[in-house]
Amino acid sequence: MSNLKNLSGAIALLLIGAACENQDAVQTLKPLDDSPVFMELGRSSGSARLAEEGNFAVFSAEYLTTEESGQVGRTVYFNNVGNKQLSADFVPGVSLDNSDNISYYVDNNRPSADLAVSASSAAIVRAMTTWDNVTCSNLGLTQIPYNSARRTGYVSALLGYGGSFGYTADVVHAGWLPKGFFDLLAAQGSTFILGVTFTITFTDQNGNATDLDNNGKADVAWREIYYNDNFTWKIGNHYDVETIALHEAGHGLSQGHFGSAFASGGNNKLHFAPRAVMNAAYSGIQTSIGETDNAGHCSNWAAWNNN
Repeated sequence: MSNLKNLSGAIALLLIGAACENQDAVQTLKPLDDSPVFMELGRSSGSARLAEEGNFAVFSAEYLTTEESGQVGRTVYFNNVGNKQLSADFVPGVSLDNSDNISYYVDNNRPSADLAVSASSAAIVRAMTTWDNVTCSNLGLTQIPYNSARRTGYVSALLGYGGSFGYTADVVHAGWLPKGFFDLLAAQGSTFILGVTFTITFTDQNGNATDLDNNGKADVAWREIYYNDNFTWKIGNHYDVETIALHEAGHGLSQGHFGSAFASGGNNKLHFAPRAVMNAAYSGIQTSIGETDNAGHCSNWAAWNNN
């Protein structure tokens, strides 16, 4: 990886918008639109300082929304020097810890305002264990022990919320951040974004995400998950940490959103077909892996680390 170079400059944000169509009293919502909308977030935006550091770049983000808002979770692409790839994955033999085992870390330095750290951390660990227990895969999932002196958050550091540009684990649960962070992802995003997973990729000397295994996907360096402290968080109730951590960990393990969403009766209440952990909006407590979630996970990981 010595050929990977520093680069700097503004990051353009490619937001995949949602389209909708009315059919009598049923509104069908499409999470992904084939016509992307570009939004430029420049260096001049104060605390929202966007620059790339080291051998890496922010590639994409996927966020989960509340069901009451009528919004559907989006995928956001950060674009520099013309990179148009729309997916990314881990690569066997290409890891910053020199291991094909998938590691994760729970940063307790950014706790929820509503819960004891021990409770929220345990819920996140349960979510990670649920994915690890899917029988088609052998992730070698390893938890990196918490260290209060360790700082995490590549994206939070870029956006002026503190953190570190260094690698800690393949999947980092970077904690709870205030509303301003989520408003940078979408207009009034803090009112409907529950959690977001960022993908950080390796870059070449031109600033493009690498594809060392030639599979048409950008090479993941690591992923970071952030939770929105503008909401009230609970264990076993609305909004349930384990449920949302399970969804975001799915993104951390390379799954995208799944299922179609619709609102009926004009009440903006979202329904999903089928209901799954990886639906693009929160639909109540889900702490087990369903058939569609299992299939998505296995398509990514059943052959690891020989894929």
